[in-house]
Amino acid sequence: MDITDLILADHHRQRLAFAVLDDVDPSDTERLGALWGDLAQFLEVHAAAEEAVFYPELLRLADEGGEETRDAIGDHNEIREAVEKAAAAEVGSRDWWDAVKAARSANTEHMGEEEDDGLPDFRRHASAQLRNDLAVAFETAKTTAAAPQLDTDVKDPDQYVEEHS
Repeated sequence: MDITDLILADHHRQRLAFAVLDDVDPSDTERLGALWGDLAQFLEVHAAAEEAVFYPELLRLADEGGEETRDAIGDHNEIREAVEKAAAAEVGSRDWWDAVKAARSANTEHMGEEEDDGLPDFRRHASAQLRNDLAVAFETAKTTAAAPQLDTDVKDPDQYVEEHS
């Protein structure tokens, strides 16, 4: 098992989940709300698990100066803020769709940067054993039992890098 493979698999799941939203009749707010609720929760757990397990090790091994990590934490914050805006809006309303679109855009940008920079950098610098150990920790962090203990707060990117360097 390799944490970078698991992150990529999560990214695929996120893309599919947004695509499913595209296919729901806009008047079916019950279905939209259910699907979005699961996706919003998944986005949050994924980001928080990355922050707990992946990014501290990326900083240690492959992100000298912390620029990739700062950017990723900022992206996570944008996603969180858009999810909060969606939660405050009526499902299916213009404000809700705008917030969902903002979450999707921020998430798409984040995934691309992570896939092009952070994950390849990590694969080049981390041993197979470390990638395996982190994969187990990452999946464990996302479980129903462990996820409630994850820190899902918006984080200051500079402070995060300082604390984890």
